[in-house]
Amino acid sequence: MNIGIILGSTRDGRVSPQVGEWVKEVADERGDANYEVVDLLEYQLPFLGTTDGTEPGIAAWNEKIDSLDGFVFIVQEYNHSYTGVLKNAIDHLRDAWHDKAAGIVSYGSTGGARAAEHLRGVLGELKIADVRVHPTLSLFTDFENFTTFKPAELHLTNVNEMLDQVNAWSNALKPLRIKEETVVEL
Repeated sequence: MNIGIILGSTRDGRVSPQVGEWVKEVADERGDANYEVVDLLEYQLPFLGTTDGTEPGIAAWNEKIDSLDGFVFIVQEYNHSYTGVLKNAIDHLRDAWHDKAAGIVSYGSTGGARAAEHLRGVLGELKIADVRVHPTLSLFTDFENFTTFKPAELHLTNVNEMLDQVNAWSNALKPLRIKEETVVEL
């Protein structure tokens, strides 16, 4: 299984790379899948609808998402929702998301719970099975000076349980992805 850990922010001073690398370190210790950090900043996606859609970043983004069996979204809360750049990246694609599983690791003043709930509705529309276990990180207790990520030990259990579920669902959904690929090829 190939699982992408998608960083949901591109702004200067973001802490999502710290959270994403931590999740990857925890995941890599498991040895049950291939995990990689997928940074939206690397794709330079234009704002949806402002171009003709032929920019190389869009094709590379589609190829990356299509190559993955599941996802862990690193989601930060902005104004009771998730970032515009993540919404834009999600909306650039459709079929590449289908019949895959996703976990969410969120952070914010209330653990990013509202951002995760908004994201869940969008994931359902894209035929992504979001898993139940949802690690929530507090800016007040898991980040020193709101900038240096220092997760509480208790989050390790939640991250591992979330990864168990993402892997199980990604594996269970694989026959659907193979079936769709076969149908397209006919």
